[in-house]
Amino acid sequence: MANLSSLFKDTAIYGLSSIVGRFLNYLLVPLYSYKMQAASGDYGIVTNIYSIVALLLVILTFGMETTFFRFVNKDSERPQRVYSTTLYAVTAVALLFVGVVLAGLSLFAGWLGYAGAPQYVAVMAVVVALDAIQCIPFAYLRYQRRPMRFASLKLLFVFLNILLNLAYFLGVENPSVGAVFYINLFCTSFIMLFFWRELAAGYRFAPDRALLGRMLSYTWPILILGIAGILNQTADKILYPGVRGGHEGRVELGIYGACVKVAMIMAMITQAFRYAYEPFVFAGSGGKDNRAVYAKAMKYFLIFTLLAFLIVIGYLDILKYMVARDYWEGLGVIPIVMVAEIMMGIYFNLSFWYKLTDKTFWGAVFSGAGCAVLVAVNIAFIPHFHYMACAWAGVAGYGTAMLLSYFVGQKYYPIAYPLRSMAVYVLLAAFLFVLMQLLPATWPLWARLAINTLLILAFAGHILYHDVPLSRLPVVGKYFKG
Repeated sequence: MANLSSLFKDTAIYGLSSIVGRFLNYLLVPLYSYKMQAASGDYGIVTNIYSIVALLLVILTFGMETTFFRFVNKDSERPQRVYSTTLYAVTAVALLFVGVVLAGLSLFAGWLGYAGAPQYVAVMAVVVALDAIQCIPFAYLRYQRRPMRFASLKLLFVFLNILLNLAYFLGVENPSVGAVFYINLFCTSFIMLFFWRELAAGYRFAPDRALLGRMLSYTWPILILGIAGILNQTADKILYPGVRGGHEGRVELGIYGACVKVAMIMAMITQAFRYAYEPFVFAGSGGKDNRAVYAKAMKYFLIFTLLAFLIVIGYLDILKYMVARDYWEGLGVIPIVMVAEIMMGIYFNLSFWYKLTDKTFWGAVFSGAGCAVLVAVNIAFIPHFHYMACAWAGVAGYGTAMLLSYFVGQKYYPIAYPLRSMAVYVLLAAFLFVLMQLLPATWPLWARLAINTLLILAFAGHILYHDVPLSRLPVVGKYFKG
């Protein structure tokens, strides 16, 4: 339990930067949606380009974050040498990428559909290269168990980005969508200055070619896994303009992208958990009791993501004002996208069996299968069901990867997950969700919110009674002893 307590502590700190950062970034969603009318398609451009950037970031880091944690915790390796080799490898790939893009800018801009605005492509190419390099010193901070510095730098970027966006979009009568990308470039470059010590420490030692060879042998399946995984999150937004076509496609993509942002509380929780869980697992992979800890961590992850799901659905009548009214037609995707995010989180929890056993090939198989299902559903159904097909494609893709990972994992690295208890939580959350959906829309807002609050409290009560007794809670727990 001491190890699990350490995990929860680090998760809380990483989660603060992730959740607070994402929450503050939510200020940009209403800002963009109210300043960029849905009919303009501008928010569709933002959604599309940032989805491409997310894919490129995975390619440019090529699984070296996870590989870093795996090798830096091996007794046979020197931690500083592992860090330097990782940093050099990612830097070299990032610089090569920028050079290729700038050399063939007009070609790439036309291919992506931005022949009239190649500067967007150039700016974001530099941004994603800087982000890729920063991923390694950020990973180094996680290895050193320095969550406060990690959180401070993450939040500094968020605050600066928001302030500059507010200043521009509120101060300019007819703002240009390109400002979003230029502001991002400035903020990313500014944060890079704060990594001078970590970068100097990394570049001090020459890369170890023999070590790099071993790391690349380990990381290539993770790269495939990462590409498939990020495509599961972004393929719909990358494919949508091409499948749907023209200006109408960007308009619908903007509506879908804005509404998906409301559901991103699941991504916050999953990301916070990942930041703490990955170094925790690799650092303690030799422990005898770890499988029981992994099983318990999975259960608590599911419990609290289901609680978050019910909170978002229960208060959606308020949360929908995060986006302008002309985007509301896409609100129906929110519960579907949140279910997909929960499945993605479960899949992430399940993924450690093949990372710990060095069978990363399986991760590529699972994520590849999920990605293939997702892409197929998008291409087949977007023309008929538009962005609702994107939401359901996520469920199909993540569901496929999750189930494959579980059944194969139980053969190679069996973990006794408390499936019966977890199933009870899933069924209870589903039942309460249905009750929320059955409330008549004609009822007063206060009445719907009051009933939804009672339903959420019922779920929280089940958690407190069965798995988190009040006596274990910090601060107030002492009042419930005995």
